[in-house]
Amino acid sequence: MRHVVRHLSAALLAGVSLAALAQAAAAQQRFECPRRGGDLIFALEARIATLDQHVNPASSRNVTMNIFETLVTRDENMNPLLDLAESVTPSADNAVYTFRIREGVTFHNGKALTSADVLASFQRYQRVGFDRSILEPVTRMEAPDARTFVITLREPRPTFLEAISSFTVPIVIIPAENADAPAQQLPIVGTGPFQFVDRVADTQIRIRRYDGYRPDTRHQQMLGFAGYRQACVDTVTFRMMPEAGARTAALEVGEVHGVEDLPTVAQRRLAGNPNIRISRLDHYALVVGYPNLSQAPTDNVLVRQAMQAALNMEEIMEAATDGAFRLNPSFQFPGQAYYTDAGGNLYNQRNQARARELLARSGYRGERVVLLTNREYSYMYNAALVMSEQLKAVGINAELLVLDWPAALQLSTTNAGWNFFYTGWTSVFAQGGAQSLRNLANPANVHRPPNNQSDDVFMAAFNDITRGATLDERRAAFARAQARAFDQVMAVPFGVMPKAQAVRANVEGFRPYYATRMSNVWIRN
Repeated sequence: MRHVVRHLSAALLAGVSLAALAQAAAAQQRFECPRRGGDLIFALEARIATLDQHVNPASSRNVTMNIFETLVTRDENMNPLLDLAESVTPSADNAVYTFRIREGVTFHNGKALTSADVLASFQRYQRVGFDRSILEPVTRMEAPDARTFVITLREPRPTFLEAISSFTVPIVIIPAENADAPAQQLPIVGTGPFQFVDRVADTQIRIRRYDGYRPDTRHQQMLGFAGYRQACVDTVTFRMMPEAGARTAALEVGEVHGVEDLPTVAQRRLAGNPNIRISRLDHYALVVGYPNLSQAPTDNVLVRQAMQAALNMEEIMEAATDGAFRLNPSFQFPGQAYYTDAGGNLYNQRNQARARELLARSGYRGERVVLLTNREYSYMYNAALVMSEQLKAVGINAELLVLDWPAALQLSTTNAGWNFFYTGWTSVFAQGGAQSLRNLANPANVHRPPNNQSDDVFMAAFNDITRGATLDERRAAFARAQARAFDQVMAVPFGVMPKAQAVRANVEGFRPYYATRMSNVWIRN
């Protein structure tokens, strides 16, 4: 592994946190499945519309990241970590990245992985990938031999490995012959420890152990979505159970082995149940909403600022989480390298007088403000419900539009029919840096700016985050970008919520993460 460390020296000196890329397994025993077999049934809190992981920014990760793998991913602490790449050699100026591909990896169709598949996967992502802006600086990609993949950038980007390691909408590696598949029509063939079996729309998805999988022997244990992974169970059945009460009841009676979300009220009730094991991520998601800048009246910045001024975040987060929350005037949480409260004076204003004054200046005349939400994620629905009352209190004609989660998400990608959308930033929030604001940058632009061009001042600061030679420069740029996002009300952070997941007591090895991991999990007799 010293070979990898030597090649990473330029990137490390640039201030990028890449130590985990060369992590040689800690001095611990290599994981082996204590028991194999069984069908693990796991309840999801939302429906999954597509398993095309190149294009789906929502909850598909909870299934697909057990099927697909990436060139570079993140570890438990969100540091970049090599996955299908054996090594990476940045050029001295961080403008050329040469990857060596691991030997012995095969796709679920039996085909051996080569650099041609990596090249084709990156090219498809450039065309249809939701987060394709991370490849915007790329001028050339080549596969000069079966194990070498080279990316050339038009300018040095010290944060490039950090960007492509994002697993928000990751660049999963697929067979080259599938790279021309249209968006949402990708055959589900990956290299991961599990392979796709079948799905019943809005009901369930099944995956099974891929017997041809070879764990990454550079490590002893699973790390994030990489490391030493094994499929201990024969199959996993993901059941889509958006109704929290039904999901919890199924866990209690043993109808399912685990749930990806346990409501706060249920946590209190089940805390002493010996048949259930509850685990928790304290900083899981930023509950956030964003306006539609292409739809009147939220195309008017004064209307958006009036909405922002009216909000009482304690009331919203109390309802959203049953009291399990922390206020946070930032798009990062304290302790992260990029944390700043720049622009935080505009957070949690609770100022009805200012809201009415801004509305008067805006020329608002009682037009509908459509709040787009869903019931499957109860925290989103409850946040919308309370916010609608707060907006009505200052004279805004707020109206809820409640759809199922896939339909709400799909409508949010259009420019009409809604004014404000509710979601949770999980992996985006946790990965920090530019990834935390990428949804507001070109071309993702979830806030639907006119002509799909985000605010110039914000974009200048965002680009400085990605190009900054030192961490201090990138932090300062992040503060400028965040302050502009608050000022223009490009997104509204409500607060931070934890995540409680639970499994039956006979399920071993399950560890919470920012998406569900089924590797290294087994069922006791």
